[in-house]
Amino acid sequence: MGSVLIQHPVAVAAGKGPKKSGKDLKSMSQEEQIKLALSAAPTSIAKEAGVMFLGEDGKLMEVKKSANGFNCLPALENDPEPDPICFDAAVGQFIESFLSKAEKPSNTVPGISYMAHGGYHWEKDGKILMNKEPGAKRVKEPPHWMLMWPFTSADTRLPSRPNPSGVWIMFDGTPFAHLMVYQDPNKMKEKK
Repeated sequence: MGSVLIQHPVAVAAGKGPKKSGKDLKSMSQEEQIKLALSAAPTSIAKEAGVMFLGEDGKLMEVKKSANGFNCLPALENDPEPDPICFDAAVGQFIESFLSKAEKPSNTVPGISYMAHGGYHWEKDGKILMNKEPGAKRVKEPPHWMLMWPFTSADTRLPSRPNPSGVWIMFDGTPFAHLMVYQDPNKMKEKK
C-alpha cells in the first residue's frame, strides 16, 4: 500500500489487545503503537503483519514490513480512543479509493479487515453516514471484522443497520458498501 491520506474512518475500527491506557496516539511510544496496531487482528495474522503509522503530513509510513500481505494501523484518525485495524491488500485498495474520493473501490477481489477493539461510524437522523456531517454523532461498534466488497441488502437480504444478529451491510446502496460482522476476531477458532 502506498502513501495514503487518512481523513475519515472507512467504517473500520478495533477491541482486544493491550489495555487502554487513556493515552492518545501522540502520547504513545512507537512500541506501544505497534502493539496496539497488531492487536486488531487474530494472532495468526498479526505475527507476520506489517505496521504503518499516520505521519504528520497525513500520509502512511511503513514502520514494520509485512511478511503475509496484511498491514495494521494503530488508528485511522487520532481521536482520543484509537481504532486499530488490520487489513489485506484488497482492503488497502478499498481504503485508498475511499479516501481519494474515487467513484468506486479499485479492489477487484473481496478483501478482509479486522478490528478486534471495535470501531466507530457516523449517524445522523437514523442514517449511517459515509462522512462526518454537522450534527452527526459518532457511534461505537463492538469488535468485528469486515468483508470489503459491494454487497447490497437487496441481494443478500441482510439489514443495512446494526442489529441483534451482528451482521449487516454498511454504506448500503453505494459502491463502498461492505459486510460488517460483529464478532471478535480474537475469539474466532483458528484452524491448525
